[in-house]
Amino acid sequence: MVSARRAETRWVTRVIPFVLAGCIGFVIYVVVKRICLDFFISYRHQTGTAIAFLVLHFMLLLLVLVTYLRVFLVIQLDPGVTPLGPKATEKSTKTKRRRRREQDLETAQRYEARPDDNPDSPGLESFYSKDVFVCETDGRPRWCSTCCNWKIDRAHHCSEIERCVKKMDHYCPWVGGIVAETSFKFFVQFTFYTAIYSIIVIVAAVICFQSKVRNELGVDGAVIGALALAAFFGLFTFTMTVTSVRYILLNLTTVDHMKAKKVVHQLAIRVPRGTPPGQNYNVITYPLPKSPSEANPAKQAIGTEVTSPRDQLATRTFAVVKTEMGENPWDLGYYRNWKSVMGDNVIDWLLPIKKSPCALYENNESFYEMGPLYQKLRARFRLPPLPAESEGIEMRERER
Repeated sequence: MVSARRAETRWVTRVIPFVLAGCIGFVIYVVVKRICLDFFISYRHQTGTAIAFLVLHFMLLLLVLVTYLRVFLVIQLDPGVTPLGPKATEKSTKTKRRRRREQDLETAQRYEARPDDNPDSPGLESFYSKDVFVCETDGRPRWCSTCCNWKIDRAHHCSEIERCVKKMDHYCPWVGGIVAETSFKFFVQFTFYTAIYSIIVIVAAVICFQSKVRNELGVDGAVIGALALAAFFGLFTFTMTVTSVRYILLNLTTVDHMKAKKVVHQLAIRVPRGTPPGQNYNVITYPLPKSPSEANPAKQAIGTEVTSPRDQLATRTFAVVKTEMGENPWDLGYYRNWKSVMGDNVIDWLLPIKKSPCALYENNESFYEMGPLYQKLRARFRLPPLPAESEGIEMRERER
């Protein structure tokens, strides 16, 4: 379980669920007692209308509560944070927290703490065992100087909880913490059902209010209060739902969208071992050499003997290329983007049961499913295709 570093944020995050419970309790009382029982049944004798509103009300309320509980528990138990590196001690973490109170590491000096130069650096092999990953100019994966670990594709460092988060979207105290890869689907379902629930409450309250005003029966303050709450939460959740659905269709997060038009992704794309640098790209071969004279992997000579004790027979070469500004390597198309987050069928889309397929994605090609841009980049930079026999691991002994 992770929590916000600032005391005021932790306090707000813990109090808000009780505020929401109070608001829901008040709205339930108004809809059931003041509107359905007192107005529709006792005053207008419209029992059928009252029953219809009550059924819709409690069905949607159940969906609101279930989706809220699901997203809240996932955020608390499985927020989608990446592991801390061995050097990320409690002492150093606290020091960096004081130094970066209001600044996300994504916009800070990236290499304030040097990346691990050890070829056997924990976690590094998980990158070069893929066919493509996001990298720096030198061909190594991105490094987080706070978590002291390599950042997987699409992970961002959250300054609020001081951890790197997979597909981080935003920190939301209304649902208990960081909304990210593991919880975004349930968050969208919660905002969607809350928006519909609010519409039902607004309709019932407006009918009651207009009838009482027309018949000069006075204004019920409780009905006005419920109407105001429903309008506020309805507008808020409707806006969040529309925005979130748009991001899903584009395969973006809130963090991605903030820089979507200007971002240039740098990718390490696997090529056959022995491929020389091209006119518009460098190459890097993993595992990296241990010799200090070869510490710059971008200038590593092709064919250099690898002395890493881990997997001596396996070497992989990658071309370091850049996308055009605004291109999204993970854009699969609207429908596949939608399914990657919401699931494969309507039941998955509507009910908070299964996690997003992207959160369960496992493939030797990449951390997340790559879109058509991946193959376009191979063609754009004229990268040689991988031999069929080397789709697994290139064996050094076969090339001798």
